[in-house]
Amino acid sequence: MYLFKKLLVATFLLSFSVNIFAEEITIAPNDNLQRVLDESSNGDIIKLAPGRYVGNFVVNHQLTLSGKKGAIIDANGQGHAVLLKNSNITIENLQIENWGHNLTDENAGIYSATKAENITIKNNKLTGDGFGIWLHKINHAKVINNTVQGNINIRSADRGNGIQISSIENAHIFGNETSGVRDGIYVIASKNNLIEGNTMHHLRYGIHYMYSYDNSVINNTAYSTRAGYALMSSRRLIIKGNKTTDSEDYGFLLNFITESTFENNDIKGVWTKPENKVLGRDGKGLFVYNSGYNTIKNNRVDTAEIGIHLTAGSENIKIYGNSFINNPVQVKYVSNKKQEWSFEGRGNYWSNYLGWDMNGDNIGDVIFEPNDGIDQLIWQYPEMKMIMDSPVVLILRWIQKEFPVLKPPGVKDSFPLMQPAAAPKRVSQIASSLQVSDEQSEVHANKASKPQ
Repeated sequence: MYLFKKLLVATFLLSFSVNIFAEEITIAPNDNLQRVLDESSNGDIIKLAPGRYVGNFVVNHQLTLSGKKGAIIDANGQGHAVLLKNSNITIENLQIENWGHNLTDENAGIYSATKAENITIKNNKLTGDGFGIWLHKINHAKVINNTVQGNINIRSADRGNGIQISSIENAHIFGNETSGVRDGIYVIASKNNLIEGNTMHHLRYGIHYMYSYDNSVINNTAYSTRAGYALMSSRRLIIKGNKTTDSEDYGFLLNFITESTFENNDIKGVWTKPENKVLGRDGKGLFVYNSGYNTIKNNRVDTAEIGIHLTAGSENIKIYGNSFINNPVQVKYVSNKKQEWSFEGRGNYWSNYLGWDMNGDNIGDVIFEPNDGIDQLIWQYPEMKMIMDSPVVLILRWIQKEFPVLKPPGVKDSFPLMQPAAAPKRVSQIASSLQVSDEQSEVHANKASKPQ
């Protein structure tokens, strides 16, 4: 019994030894930062005084590396600026710049590819050519209030992503801003993560998903992109309260997405630039490719060349409560089956609907069909646009109307709404779970909602 008690006490003391012997160490630029990192103990807090620290630094212990205002880590144009090789590491309040640009070597400002737990990256400013923050094989990560600025003088395909997470579980990516990189936030083979309240602009894709399950993308803002959100080969996503403006190709691109919900998202201004126009390249608010068993509801698509385009077997989808406003082509749909776009007596708002509402219930009394066989012929043979207003086309449309049996499969909204929904409200951000201050939350909420 005595031996057991002694062993229990020793185990208890050992479990707290990290905190007992932890130190707070402040160093200056003329000190050897790597030596301090190597000689530190688990639990230490290393604070960098203002100044420039040149080199590629490796963190082997469980510690906090924090910078005072004006502390700069300069990787001297090569490799990773800060390489993490343990669990329970926090990197905060640093300015990190000038790391390598070799994408094959995955050069990054902050890089972690060691299987680890509890990594926190917060309040850092990163400026460089390669990847900004790259995290791999981590359970429980927090990436909070960081700014990542890429190099716009490099071709988009040759830049790294702003924040890249792969094989990550239980991460919270909150309040970050990325610009001038390839993709703002890139998520691959990761699950149970929350991507919330981030701002992405002047890049290719704002948020890019691949092979990831059970993730939530909430209250993010993208502008001046090729695609605000490119979501591919993933399932059970919750995409809610996001905003995208001024995209060139897609507001949301959904490619092989299943069992997911898209709700209260705001899409505006998806238009291909005249100098980039080629046959078949049109700005699409929602592009749904080979995606089924999803719910698309209460979204707003305003001023896109094509409001929503479904193709390649995108069926068994609930689409209702959405507002399609000022889109020259509201729906482009290619399928062998008819689709009813209403649910429990509630359809969608169409700005080109010409029906009426005699009983004042805000539901149109006339069924709306946003496309017909002529539309589908034009999609297959674009040169037909030259004869759109010809008597032959008018006669064909009349025949379709009078003889519905000749009408090809398409979209039908049996309960079209007479009024558009208000601009979607942003769902409340879950800042408290990260212990982010009210002041910080307000700053990022304002930044995410500012008009562009």
